[in-house]
Amino acid sequence: MAQAIKKQALGRGLSALLKDPENDIKSVDDKNADKVVGNIIELDITAIEINPFQPRSNFNEESLRELATSIKELGVIQPITVRKLEFNKYQLISGERRLRASTLVGITTVPAYIRIANDNESLVMALVENIQRHDLDPIEIALSYQRLIDEIQLTQEQMSDRVGKKRSTIANYLRLLKLDPIIQTGIRDGFISMGHGRAIINVEDQDVQTDIYQKIVSRNLSVRDTEALVKNYQESLKPKTAGKPKATSFEIPDDQKSTFTNYFGTKVDVKVAGNGKGKITIPFHSEEDFNRIIKLING
Repeated sequence: MAQAIKKQALGRGLSALLKDPENDIKSVDDKNADKVVGNIIELDITAIEINPFQPRSNFNEESLRELATSIKELGVIQPITVRKLEFNKYQLISGERRLRASTLVGITTVPAYIRIANDNESLVMALVENIQRHDLDPIEIALSYQRLIDEIQLTQEQMSDRVGKKRSTIANYLRLLKLDPIIQTGIRDGFISMGHGRAIINVEDQDVQTDIYQKIVSRNLSVRDTEALVKNYQESLKPKTAGKPKATSFEIPDDQKSTFTNYFGTKVDVKVAGNGKGKITIPFHSEEDFNRIIKLING
């Protein structure tokens, strides 16, 4: 929690820096530009304009209200990204749902990444350096990877080369961003580990995700316990096949056995197994006797 407060304070400090007309950072070559590139900054919502070329224009109202409720309780987990246009004026690059939801609940500032002129390589270097720090939580690392994809258009293969991590490792971090925001916050605050998160992500229903998360925290479950919990849930979703009715054995009265013996003129053996199945054995003593039985069967 102290880490989050420290970051917010840093964001406010950088925000004040950007509001100083004598420190108007327009390019990566300007003074203090290194303090902006790659960092999260608390930005006034009133200073941000929507990109007129934003392809997305329809937003599901119910989904937006749910996000707004989450933001009111937890804050904006994933910062938006903006482009600096001029002094204290920015244009949204990504995160319109987060911006709209924040406005909906009356929040006046949002955490933002700011892009400035010719900062591409500087941003890559800043993010790669950030990823390689030892004090980052898994969600922060995942967000840095996502920025390299969204803003720099690096592939996972290229990221693997730049940060010295396997592609599978990068993919595992990125998957954490699909978790419910409450669970992402739990990982950031250290209530659960990345291993717990990787187990939970195999559940698509976010309501079930949060239910499992609550059980992990309240019962202090291990990663292995969590994996078992997820497996049991997934097994419960599989359609149950109706089992075949179990056959039961039965007794054949002696008079019915005698009917076979009398008809075929030889002692017929009738046996019934425990599952209700059985067999009738008709013995014969010669070829002539066999032909006699065949004639009886054929009528």
